[in-house]
Amino acid sequence: MRELDLAFTMGDSCLILSQRLSEWCGKGPAIEEDMALTNTALDLLGQARMWLSLAGELEGNSRDEDALAYHRDAPEFKNFLITELPNAFGGSGANTRRDYAYTLVRQFFFDAWHYLQLESLQSHARQGVADIAAKGFKEVAYHVRRTSDLIVRLGDGTDESRERIQTAVNQLWPYTGEMFALNESLRPAWLKFVGDILREATLTMPDANAWMHKAKSEGGSSTEHLGYLLAEMQYLQRTYPQAKW
Repeated sequence: MRELDLAFTMGDSCLILSQRLSEWCGKGPAIEEDMALTNTALDLLGQARMWLSLAGELEGNSRDEDALAYHRDAPEFKNFLITELPNAFGGSGANTRRDYAYTLVRQFFFDAWHYLQLESLQSHARQGVADIAAKGFKEVAYHVRRTSDLIVRLGDGTDESRERIQTAVNQLWPYTGEMFALNESLRPAWLKFVGDILREATLTMPDANAWMHKAKSEGGSSTEHLGYLLAEMQYLQRTYPQAKW
């Protein structure tokens, strides 16, 4: 994958997932989790800034991180589909409330991939890529430890917590394949790690060869959810494009 595409995919995925996690601020299921999610969102936002700054340099169109975040439309974003799914993904009717199981499983799948991706990128030939990966690696190492622990605790918890986590695993699984369009060689290690955690949590791992949504890098398109997310995230900058703080 070209370095420019890599920078955009990494930056956009971190940015969009950060925005999704921020929706839980003040609404988490417990104070500790509220703070943990907010800190994770801030970590991802910081990494998004670095990746998008690099993307701006590589692109050479005089667009900085703010321009790339706030002045692109949905079709231009290269984030993974799983990062743009709403926190109530899979719910219907009375179940469309925020469901922490979906947020947690989405984060676990992403964190496991993110850890392996940044570990690999630390040896990248371009120093800028390697530096960003090294800076984010320690943060993501904490992220994946935290989500792995929660998956085990809730999967091996009450009947309700196990059912919710398993449902989220099943419904989010078809969105995981896209992450390996960046680096297919990471997939075996990801499958082993995720499989080990799910077994410890007494959960059933879906078929590794199940159907997957088509990656944006392979001609796939965003879900309908991204446009709504961007409308909220970009509102102030779009309304006052010359504003200075």
